[in-house]
Amino acid sequence: MTKTSLSIAALLAALGATGAAAQDACPIKVGVLHSLSGTMAISETTLKDTMLMLIEQQNAKGGLLGCQIEPVVVDPASDWPLFAEKARELLTVNEVDVIFGAWTSVSRKSVLPVLEELNGLMFYPVQYEGEESSKNVFYTGAAPNQQAIPAVDYYLDELGITKFALLGTDYVYPRTTNNILAAYLESKGIPEEDIFVNYTPFGQSDWATIVSDVKALAADGEPVGVISTINGDANIGFYKELAAQGISADDMPVVAFSVGEEELSGLDTTNLVGHLAAWNYFMSADTPENAAFIDAWHAYIGDESRVTNDPMEAHYIGFNMWVQAVEQAGTTEVDAVTAAMIGQEVPNLTGGTAVMLPNHHLTKPVLIGEITAEGQFDIISQTEEVPGDAWTDFLPESAVLEADWQKLNCGMFNTETQTCVQLTSNY
Repeated sequence: MTKTSLSIAALLAALGATGAAAQDACPIKVGVLHSLSGTMAISETTLKDTMLMLIEQQNAKGGLLGCQIEPVVVDPASDWPLFAEKARELLTVNEVDVIFGAWTSVSRKSVLPVLEELNGLMFYPVQYEGEESSKNVFYTGAAPNQQAIPAVDYYLDELGITKFALLGTDYVYPRTTNNILAAYLESKGIPEEDIFVNYTPFGQSDWATIVSDVKALAADGEPVGVISTINGDANIGFYKELAAQGISADDMPVVAFSVGEEELSGLDTTNLVGHLAAWNYFMSADTPENAAFIDAWHAYIGDESRVTNDPMEAHYIGFNMWVQAVEQAGTTEVDAVTAAMIGQEVPNLTGGTAVMLPNHHLTKPVLIGEITAEGQFDIISQTEEVPGDAWTDFLPESAVLEADWQKLNCGMFNTETQTCVQLTSNY
C-alpha cells in the first residue's frame, strides 16, 4: 500500500474508533437520588417525578450529544447513611454522568465525601444553611441570604415582631440556620432572652408542650413570630397543634422554610390562612414560563390537582443548566461540565433569570407568600434576583471566607490569611 492509502486507512480507522466510542457513551445516565419512602418521601417523591419529566422532555427534543438520557432512580429511604451508599452505587455500578438529589442537609453531607472521592457531580435543589461550597456540588436551592434572612427582615420591618421562636428539626440545616438567625437578630437589637430555640426529631408528632412554650413567650403581650425549619411530615402535627391551641396568623404568624405547596396538599389549611412561607418560587407566580411549566407537569403526571413547588423549579433550572453546560463542553465529563456551568443562564419561572455564580450558587429572587384557604400561596413580597452567598457574614468564622471555583479554584478561601482551607465533610 502507498503512504497515501495507509494514511487514509489510518484516518478511517480513527474515525471508526471515534464513532464506536461515541456509541459506547450512549445512553447518558442521570442518577435520581431522592427518598421514595420514610419521613422525607412527602417532599422528595415529587422531585423524582420532576426529574423523570425533565428527562422525558429532553429526550423528546433529541436527547443530548446524540444520545438519549436514561434515568437511574434509587431510594435512599430517608436514611442518611444510605444516601452515601446509593450515591456510590450510582457512580460506580450504574456509572451515571450526574446526580440530581438529596433534600435534607444531613443527606447532602452524607453524599459529599463520596462525590469528592469519586469526582461525581450532584445538583442539590433545596434551600439550605450555607456554610459550604464543594467543587462537586451545584447548589440550586436558596442560601440563608436568599430565604432565612429576608424572611426575618419581613418580620422586623413589615410586621414589627419583637420576639422570635426558632423551631426546627434536629439536624444540621435547622441548627446552622438558627445559629445564623440568632446572630442576625441580636445584631438587630433583639435580646437573647427574646429568642426561643427548640429542636425536635424527624417525624415528631406530639407538639402540645412546644406550642404551649411558644405561647408563653407572648404572655407579656409582645408580638411573637415563629421561624419554622421543621422538615418532613412533622409539619402536619405542628400545624394541627397550632389550630388546636387556637393560634392564628393574626396572633402569632409562622414563616416556614420547608413548607411549600406539596406539604400543604396533605393538610387542612382552613386554620392556616395567613401563615407564611419564604421561598424563591410559588406555584401562584403569574408568568408565561410558570404557566407552561404547570401545564407540562399536569400533562406528564396526569393529575390536574398535583401542585408545583420551589425545589421543583430548582431542578428545572439545574437540569437545563446542566444540559447547556454539557452541550457547551461537548462531553459529560465532570471537570469539563463543571467549568462550563459557571455563568450559565436559564430563565426562572417567576419572570427573572437564574445565573450560576463562581461559588456554585444561583441568583434567585426572594418571595414571601401567605397561605390561602385553597392550599396555595398569595405572593405578598418579591425581590429582584439576589446572589447566593456560600458563607454568611453573620458568623465571625465565616465572614472571612470566600468561595470562587473560577478564579481561586477554592470553595473556602480565607481572605485574611489568603489561603485555601480544605472543606471538611463532618456533620
